[in-house]
Amino acid sequence: MITRIIDWLTPSQKVGQIIQADIASVAPDDVAAYHLGAVLNGGNSAPKGNQRASHADWLDLADAYWTASMRADGPRIPVLWGTDAVHGHNNLVGATIFPHNVGLGATRDADLVERIGAATAREVRATGMDWTFAPTVSVARDGRWGRTYEAYGESPELVAELGAALVRGLQGVPGERPFLGSDKIIATAKHFIGDGGTRAGKDQGETVATEAEMRDVHASGYYSALDAGVQTIMASFSSWGGRKMHGHQAFLTDLLKTYWGFDGVVVGDWNGHGQIVGASPTDCPDALMAGLDMYMAPESWKGLHVSLLRHLESGRISVERLDDAVRRILRLKFRAGLCSQPMPSERPHSAKTGVVGCKAHTELAAEAVRKSAVLLKNANQTLPLQSPQHILVTGQAADDLGMQCGGWSLSWQGGNLEHMDYPQAETLLSGIRRVAVKRGSKVSYARDGQFGTKPDLAIHVFGEAPYAEFRGDLSTLDFQPANSEGLDILKRLQDADIPIVCIFLSGRPLWVNPALNASDAFVAAFLPGTQAGALADLLFATDGTSDHDFTGKLSFSWPEHADQYDLNVGSQPYTPLFPYGFGLSLKDNGNLRILHENRRPFKPDHGIIFAHGTAGGGWSIQLDGASRPASWQGGTERSPSGAVELKAADLGQQENAIEIIWTDARVAPVIFSHEPLDLTRETNAGFCFTLTTSKYAVISHDPMLSIHSGAGRTEVGRLSRLGSHMCAGMTLTFEIPLRTLAEAGVDVSHFEGIELSARAPARLTLSHLALVMPNG
Repeated sequence: MITRIIDWLTPSQKVGQIIQADIASVAPDDVAAYHLGAVLNGGNSAPKGNQRASHADWLDLADAYWTASMRADGPRIPVLWGTDAVHGHNNLVGATIFPHNVGLGATRDADLVERIGAATAREVRATGMDWTFAPTVSVARDGRWGRTYEAYGESPELVAELGAALVRGLQGVPGERPFLGSDKIIATAKHFIGDGGTRAGKDQGETVATEAEMRDVHASGYYSALDAGVQTIMASFSSWGGRKMHGHQAFLTDLLKTYWGFDGVVVGDWNGHGQIVGASPTDCPDALMAGLDMYMAPESWKGLHVSLLRHLESGRISVERLDDAVRRILRLKFRAGLCSQPMPSERPHSAKTGVVGCKAHTELAAEAVRKSAVLLKNANQTLPLQSPQHILVTGQAADDLGMQCGGWSLSWQGGNLEHMDYPQAETLLSGIRRVAVKRGSKVSYARDGQFGTKPDLAIHVFGEAPYAEFRGDLSTLDFQPANSEGLDILKRLQDADIPIVCIFLSGRPLWVNPALNASDAFVAAFLPGTQAGALADLLFATDGTSDHDFTGKLSFSWPEHADQYDLNVGSQPYTPLFPYGFGLSLKDNGNLRILHENRRPFKPDHGIIFAHGTAGGGWSIQLDGASRPASWQGGTERSPSGAVELKAADLGQQENAIEIIWTDARVAPVIFSHEPLDLTRETNAGFCFTLTTSKYAVISHDPMLSIHSGAGRTEVGRLSRLGSHMCAGMTLTFEIPLRTLAEAGVDVSHFEGIELSARAPARLTLSHLALVMPNG
């Protein structure tokens, strides 16, 4: 059957089958016209651009894409829809958000992880989708990596065990019913291979590992995932031996397909094929020839379709390799039962009421929260809390859904969640109130730790702000090295002689020695998801005994120093503060020695003004020069005057840039500002400002570059006429020497900011702005 279908397909239809487009850039009619094999919703994509779209809206769109793919005027091959359901159906309002993998690793409970996979599959099926890009089976070796929380741990054995469990939960068990049944979805093991071992923990970087380490450490999760029957594997953005994985034939074809016998689909990551040397998102034949079967080309799909056809005609792409990729995709669709199923809304588990966010799933999430929390300190048996007390809860994280869920929660980077987004959710503050009332305790909340009547005890909840991928990369494991707000709260409570229980929410172990010293009890809760309130069940006792006990064990070694980056069990030297597998129970001696608080010197890099989609250390981005300017911290923001808009954009990577759109005839500024800097030495040393923009960034009115300094606002000139220009691929980089600015009248000893201004129509896509040595 599959061979007959391939024989029927035209070259254009075959090329369509190996392309996956993002729903923000492809309409149902496009799916029909180009015979696209798959669509996906990226972390920020949703029906009609509405991140809070209803379940019905998602299902209606799934029907529309399916119907388009099954039109009678062409081959009737159903389209696949893939989504990043990485800790529950996390892009959907009202879904059950489970703990991230870093927490699930601490449970050591494969049965629990399998049940979470099954629950996730049911919720994804309820919105008509077929496929999730999970599990991540990376073995994270450096906590600075911004995706550490997507890994189950630093141990290859643990990653292998839990990764396979999630695959079984999502897909079922091969050879048993219902493998890939109506309440199951297709799983993806990612990111192949070695993404957890990149140099300095830099996302999408070079993996530093020997061939033996690649085999024994980074391949472990793939062995078990293949045994569990995983049907798709996603190529990594990372590289090994200087070659990007999307174009690494030795891994994608020779190892994975030929030696290991994988007969499923190798799918790309978000325009990852465009990072191969000599390629671009719209032109990359080498990825297919290396072994990629399906290109993830979110907004580049149309240009890619044209170029792949051209390369097929020229012979750069072989018909045999194209047919093999199409065969694998068709085989996947048949195995998943898509070719015999009706439209999504008519399938047995689609649109089934009472599934998304149901009580059974929230209870499962609560179980996972309790099992994933790790007790690191419990001096003098502070926990469990027994007699009725006045409890003061402090810290933003106590009542912040975004911080407890982390990245990949409604949006790609997470954050900005409202309680109405997850009506069934329970923050930790709500959970404490729920349990404390039953124990006869009084609870008050003060985010800043201020109080009138002295409480008997304080519970301080703090942690990392949400992030995903490269935006979460760190240069130190020191938690908030330049921000002492949380420690100030703890010091105030200490000075008042109030016992303190600290709850730490994070995507990885971090250096928090000062907080450990200040606390009487300390819990690493990682990223618990929507049922964070279940943590409260571990804190209180009934009739002198606890209803629950702490069972979580660290899946990552905990650092004693902020620069312990190569800290993995089995490595030498191995001197963690808390070793891999550590975790107290309430019955254990939980006393902890006084820890050193000697921070390694840390200085924010003032040279990085904007990179990886966010402002660098100490810099901020403001719209308009009004007395109350709006600031930009991601997403889309419009200035108070309405004359300029900033929004996240892609320029070679997902959301690594900002697009500045001037929409009004008034001249509107966007200012990259900083506390006054003395750049005299940098000027004398020949430093430059570099701005990297899209080659096609400027429309009509050329933006004006101005500098704010002790001399006021100094217009330097139109951007296109300043400095030298360097063109590379899709980008254009400007170098503007500081001496040029000084000659224009800028006070470089009191430098305050860089301004870009224009009047409509004008547009600029900026991916990098920095102060560097020339050509540095």
